[in-house]
Amino acid sequence: MSTPRPWSLVAAREIRVKLTDKNFLIGTVLTVLLILAAMLLPTLFGGDDGPGEYDVAVVDDTAATVVEQAQTEGGAGVPGLGGSGGAEAPVLTPLTVADRDAAETAVLDGDADAALVGEAGSWEMLTDEGAPMELEAALTETVRTQGMQANAEAAGTTVEDLTQGTLLTVTDLAETQGGGDPIFAFVIGLAFAALFYMAAIMFGMQIANSVVEEKQSRIVEILAAKIPVRQLLLGKVLGNTALAFGQIALIAAVSLVGLTFLDLDVALPGLAGAIAWYLPFFLLGFIALACVWAAAGALASRTEDLQTTTMPLTMVLVIVFIAGINLDGVYQRVFSFLPVASTIIMPMRLVEGGVPVWEPLLALAIVVAFCALTIGLGARLYERALLHTSGSLSWRKAMTMKN
Repeated sequence: MSTPRPWSLVAAREIRVKLTDKNFLIGTVLTVLLILAAMLLPTLFGGDDGPGEYDVAVVDDTAATVVEQAQTEGGAGVPGLGGSGGAEAPVLTPLTVADRDAAETAVLDGDADAALVGEAGSWEMLTDEGAPMELEAALTETVRTQGMQANAEAAGTTVEDLTQGTLLTVTDLAETQGGGDPIFAFVIGLAFAALFYMAAIMFGMQIANSVVEEKQSRIVEILAAKIPVRQLLLGKVLGNTALAFGQIALIAAVSLVGLTFLDLDVALPGLAGAIAWYLPFFLLGFIALACVWAAAGALASRTEDLQTTTMPLTMVLVIVFIAGINLDGVYQRVFSFLPVASTIIMPMRLVEGGVPVWEPLLALAIVVAFCALTIGLGARLYERALLHTSGSLSWRKAMTMKN
């Protein structure tokens, strides 16, 4: 049997320790449940139970006909008025009463939701502290339509001729050019930014904590005697990267499944494409920072020193997070090519649409080059500071130390 490479043993140990950590498992499950709850609860409890059902008191057949027409057309079925005729109309049922006084009594007693009294040309809707909006809109539109039809017939023309040239067509240029809803794009971009920020902080601090704990307990001296330092670093980075990537992939999969239960499932094609780009950006961006997190842990000799040695990394992530969700225009485009920031901004631009393929490809190539740079820098700092146990080191002092 072949002997496993040292880095694979270290990576397997990092993964095993995390997967047996109850806090990690509970946190992951809670995150998934919160995402599902945020998607499904508004649908379950948002009151979207279809069209409303309303009883309308009437005193004669003419008023009953108006109510029946409002039920049939929903105020949106008359050509020439901008209605499509396909809207789901509220259910209106005429309730015949003796006279106006009886209609008022029915409304005040709650036997009817509203009353329609009067005659053609002078209709009046009676309510008790206001009527539901969809009921009022349906009756208002129907009365208006009937009035226009009567006026058109009196003038010897049609409603279509009267309304010709009065309709305004609204065209969303963002949609016609392949873009998406800017609010939706911002929400998705904020989610991308938050996921990367939380993963980078959580797993980055885990790497740093693991390193400093091994230093503080002197276990690292035994490990370094048996395993090359770079193999130890590689195992830690790859193990935690696999955990972070797996968690993000799980969250992305749950989000896509959750969207299928919402009206937002029409955005799935564009969102799936953005997520497909986000995952490699996330992977490379995390790897670019992982070695530096390990170096930050190596610079500390005690757990209490981590706050000082990790502060520069934390500040960089905070700045990237804030900039990523606030930049727009030319600045957003420029920063979408900068390593780490591109993990947040480029997927956001892809959701908005109109981004040529070469731009994310170029941004990925730049991140790959940045990865090579930070891996080399992080490994150098890690090797020089790992066995230093007499107090914490500054980043500048570690760079000038000899191996």
